[in-house]
Amino acid sequence: MPSDAKILIVDDHEDTLYALESALAPLGHRVTRATSGDGALKEVLRGHIGLLLLDVRMPGVSGLDVVRYMRRLEQTQHIPVILITGFGPDAGLSATAYALGVADLVMKPVDPWTLRTKVRYLYDTHRRRQALERELSALRAEIDAAHHTPHQHRTP
Repeated sequence: MPSDAKILIVDDHEDTLYALESALAPLGHRVTRATSGDGALKEVLRGHIGLLLLDVRMPGVSGLDVVRYMRRLEQTQHIPVILITGFGPDAGLSATAYALGVADLVMKPVDPWTLRTKVRYLYDTHRRRQALERELSALRAEIDAAHHTPHQHRTP
């Protein structure tokens, strides 16, 4: 993942998007936004998303639907997702979210300091994981090339 990977925030309420952008601003990462589940999927599929902050309940495609779709695709299945809900604690929602591999479930109103701490950790961890995957692929390619290079035999 390039170092310019963006944080995508998704909510159908403009005031929530603004509050999330303001909370994340001190981190200095590029932030992009979507106002629907469909919009979120389009952004994620364009690439360069390093973390997703996603409202659970939106008209049309819900936050959980977005996560279900992302987890089925190799290119998006490891992007960390923080779900945001304004409907209070819900054991069923929590169980479903964590079963889908969501990193965290946060209640509105979101505490900016806590959100920044979680985002910083998840974003940086994802970037390190991607860098290790690239390094591993390069090493595997070197090993494969070394095994497939014909050995030259010298005769005395």
